[in-house]
Amino acid sequence: MIAGSFGSEKALAPAPDSWASETENDVAIWNIKIEANGTITLPKANEGSTRTIYFYDGHTLEIFGKSITPNHGIEVVASEEIILKAIEKEASILVLQGKPIDEPVAKYGPFVMNTDEELQNAMNEFRTTQFGGWPWRHPDHVHDIQRGRFAKYPDGTVIEK
Repeated sequence: MIAGSFGSEKALAPAPDSWASETENDVAIWNIKIEANGTITLPKANEGSTRTIYFYDGHTLEIFGKSITPNHGIEVVASEEIILKAIEKEASILVLQGKPIDEPVAKYGPFVMNTDEELQNAMNEFRTTQFGGWPWRHPDHVHDIQRGRFAKYPDGTVIEK
């Protein structure tokens, strides 16, 4: 559970000033595994919410009697209960849900704002301050090629491959 709630389970509280912190916006992000030939029922969401299901690992996912293959997404009617069935193998899905923000979107590279003017201001601020500065001696945003793959977790644990 990344955001929202599912049954009696609740995710950690979102940032207090975020869209997700307002419960009427019905934000939910669930990463779900369904055992082989098992089913799960997604509960109804609030009216006006949207819900997209991304099937990213498994053999086949059955929704409303239709078969979905991995690496596909499907937008469903969020205000209806939805039964999902994993066929043959365990299935992994990502569910994204919420009420649309209904604001204009201007985007460029990693920046997303509401207007082109806000976008230009953000880009100028980044060029000037790098949003607080880049703490490494080189400007490239990559690790040394000799380092290999690794993961560093919040508790400081480093796993290298």
